Order: sequence, then structure tokens, then C-alpha cells
Amino acid sequence: RALAAAAAVLRAGGIVALKGLGGFQLLTDARDPAAVARLRARKHRPHKPLAVMFPDLAAVRAACRTGAAEQALLQSPAAPIVLLDARPGALAADLAPDNPRLGAMLPSTPLHVLLLQELGFALVATSGNASGEPLCADNAQALSRLAGIADAFLLHDRAILQPVDDSVVQRVAGQPQTLRLARGLAPLALAREGPGTVLALGGHLKNALAVGGAGRIVVGPHLGDLDTTVAQERFMTATARLPALAGGQPMRLACDLHPDYASSRWAAADPRPRQAVQHHHAHLAAVLAEHAIAGEVLGVAFDGAGLGADGTLWGGEFLHGDSRQVRRVARWRPFPLPGGEQAAREPRRSALGLLYAAYGRDLGGESPDLRDGEQRTLLQALDRGVNTPLTGSVGRLFDAVAALLGLCQVMSFEGQAAQALQAAAERAPRQTPYPLELVHDGDGWLIDWRPMLTALLAERAAGRSVARIAARFHATVAAAVVEVAQRLHAGRVVLCGGCFQNRRLLGDTRAVLEDAGIAVWWPVRLPPGDGALACGQAAVVMARPGKTVQGPLAGVDGAN
Repeated sequence: RALAAAAAVLRAGGIVALKGLGGFQLLTDARDPAAVARLRARKHRPHKPLAVMFPDLAAVRAACRTGAAEQALLQSPAAPIVLLDARPGALAADLAPDNPRLGAMLPSTPLHVLLLQELGFALVATSGNASGEPLCADNAQALSRLAGIADAFLLHDRAILQPVDDSVVQRVAGQPQTLRLARGLAPLALAREGPGTVLALGGHLKNALAVGGAGRIVVGPHLGDLDTTVAQERFMTATARLPALAGGQPMRLACDLHPDYASSRWAAADPRPRQAVQHHHAHLAAVLAEHAIAGEVLGVAFDGAGLGADGTLWGGEFLHGDSRQVRRVARWRPFPLPGGEQAAREPRRSALGLLYAAYGRDLGGESPDLRDGEQRTLLQALDRGVNTPLTGSVGRLFDAVAALLGLCQVMSFEGQAAQALQAAAERAPRQTPYPLELVHDGDGWLIDWRPMLTALLAERAAGRSVARIAARFHATVAAAVVEVAQRLHAGRVVLCGGCFQNRRLLGDTRAVLEDAGIAVWWPVRLPPGDGALACGQAAVVMARPGKTVQGPLAGVDGAN
């Protein structure tokens, strides 16, 4: 009776909260635009893509383009969400706005199988939580926290001991790549020698933990962002559970260099010795651990932002070294972020900072999508250097270009602008890169993006297609990587950081490196983004245990 009642609600366009394997999911008819709009409004998720659960493989093939490799991923025991190219018009248009791909999955429990057999059509199957909160896993908790979202609840009495989200994977550069390490794929054990045991606490966003010791690193499942009290409580529970699962109580801690991350604050309050690991060194060390790479490499760490060893915001780093130590050898020319953290949510602010750094106060005659009063205020802040931190972040560079091309001015979810820029680039074939300039400033090579910006704006003014410009921009970032590698005579390159979940960027970069005869590795089983930080932190501390000390902000060790 409960199953039939849930099916009736879904047929009528309602929203059902279903208790799955690792927590609750919110379900609604994926064919019904009004049902999808209601779910988005109630969950306060206006644009972020929604995953879809299909009754069977035939239904997936009818809605998405799939090859044998993608079908094997869908039917694997892990049953992850797989990003696929969608067929236009097959389902509601608002499932993934301005995104040609759809997150597809097959039923992962008997309850899902029964419900999908009863219905015979695809369902939105998104995480059972309010926007910004962790996954609901307890019946009473779900009935309270999801009451304003779901019209009905399909419950059972089997307790969920360890909440876990759905894993997300994609096919890129000829093989699967994990974007979210969770149900069915985590915990993940990697062979790694090192004395003692360490609990690595990851970062603040896309948090996951790792335990290193006994000849391995065990990476725990995705926990999510640590912005809320509920999320932080889940994090604290995981700090006890993962070590117990991994078979030992760690005597040391590892955390990010940023002191204001919730994970770093937790480490500072714990009496155990600890070491803070620079954000991008951890990204690099994670890939070295995953692929068991020995010896020094050139690490290319591109992401949104991470605290650098010099106290500034990094995100476009070239690091030479290994898990034990690295030295920054190249970086992108920095530009200011008007409003600081606010610029990470508003690409138009990154665009303003980029134009200001290139052309001064007149912005080269450009007009960012800002109100006159707001632009005047931000220009005054830029003139005075007030709340306008400098960054060389490639993630923020992607944001700025997306804004200049009119693709995204204000984001409602992390990575929205970069996602739109990738989608535009994938509508065009590979392009020749824009010009760049490399200069040596005493601290290493500096990649000057200003010639690229001038050429890009000229093409936009000449009426070139957004797709072509976006594709040339991706090609330019890839060309910068191979140019730096050749200047440094690097024969082995490791790509890491959240920007390399962009399949166009990863594909272009891999191609130009291999064409130049340079060996290249990238994250495959571990996520490219901050979900891999804990693994890298553990690898760094295991490589140099003598540096772990106690005290406030103790053990800080950056790229040096």
C-alpha cells in the first residue's frame, strides 16, 4: 500500500522523500517541468543540475547518448551517477539548465527497483536535504527537515549507520573519473608506506577524511561542505568512525593551511600533534599517492582558491617536487577580487578585477554587468586596495571569462560559471590558443594573461561565436601548461585541482602534453577537487613525520 501510494503521488507531479541506502532522496517526475520547478523552488536550488534515476538501461539510452563504457559504469555494483550527454527534448528541460549533460543512474536498492517498475518512467533523484545542509538519514530527522519540501515520505525501519551520498563519475580522456567519492566507491584504500598513523581532515568544501598508516591511506566518503552546525556534527562523527573502520587510532592530525576552515579549527582544538599542509601541495600529493608515482614531478594545481604559503590566495600553481616537499616554479599573473569572498559567487566581480588589472580604471572601455553605483564603489575599493585580495586562481579566471562572454554573472552554486564556459567550448572543435606571455620575475615563471584578454575581447567585439571564444580560452590554458613544462624541461606532469574536472580542459591539456612527448597523470579514482585533499594531507605527513608538532598554527608547511 505504501509503494502504491508513493507512486500515485509521483504520477500526480508530487515530491516523495524516499529512504534509500545511504540516506534520503527527493523524487519527482523527471518528465514534468512543473514538478521539477516545484522541487527547485522548495529546495532553493534554482540552477544546479538534478540527477535522474531511470527504470532500466533502455530508458537511459532513450534520453542520453551512451557507449559501452558508460553503460558498464551505470550497471556496475557501485551504481553511481554517471554524467552523460543528454538527448534534447527527452525529459524536462530544466533538469540541467545551460548544461548539455545529465547525471543518470539506475536503481540501487530493491525499493528503488520496485518503485521504478511500478511507474515505468524516470524520476529526479536528488539528495534528501535542504540546500546547504547534509544528507538526511534518520526518519525523524527527515520528517522534520524535509517537511517543507516533500509531499509524502516512503520510509522503512532499517537504520542507516553511516549516511553516504551517491557517487558521481564521468568518462574523460578515455577512462572513468570520480567526481564525488561516496556510495559504492568509498572507503577507498591506496597503498602508501609511512610510519605511525595520521587522521587527515581535508578542507572546508566537499570535505572528506582520510586515515594513513599500516601501509595504506584509507579515504572516506564525501561529507560535503562544513558551513552548517549539522554538517560539522556529521564531520565530528566521521572523525571517530573512519579511524575505527581503518583499524587504528591515529596519533597525529593533518589539516589545511587555512586556519578558518572548520576542519582546521577542529584540529587546533585537539590535543594531538598536527601538521598544516598547503592546499595545492595536498592536491598534488593525492594524485601521486593514487598512481603510486615516485620521484619529483611538475604538479599543475588549478582550482578556485587555497591559502598559499605566502598568505595570498593561490589557484593557478605550478609546483615542482614530491609528497615530501614542493617549490612553486610558475604561476598565473594575479588580479584583484573586488569584495573578496563575494567575488567567488559573482563572476562579474572577477571580470571587473581582471579588467582593472589589465587596463586600469577605465577598464579598457568594457562595461561589466554591475549597477553604476555598485561599480563606482568597487572601483574605489580597487583604487584603495580595500577588500580586494590578489589571486592567480585559474578558477576565478574561468569565472571572469564566463562573465565577459555573458554566460554567468551571479552563481547560485559553486562552479556554475565554469560549467557554462565548458558547455560553450564543447560546442566548438579544438582551437588554436590565444597569445600569452611568459616572463621570469625572480620567483619563477609568470604567465601573463593580458595578451589573451585583449585578443579575446577583440574577437567578441568582431562577433565571433561564444563557443569558438570559449574553446580558444580552454586551448590557451592548456597551452600555458605545456609551455611552462617545456621551459622547465619537465618530462612528467601531474594535473590536479578542481579545474581538471572540466573534461574539455583536461582533454585539451592531456593532448598537448602528450603531443610534446611529456608523460601526464590526473585524478581518476580520487576526485580532482577538494574531496581529495585529505588523501594528499595524509601522504604529505607520512612522507615527513618529523615535522609534526604541537601548538597554535603549528606545523604550518607550505610550498617552499
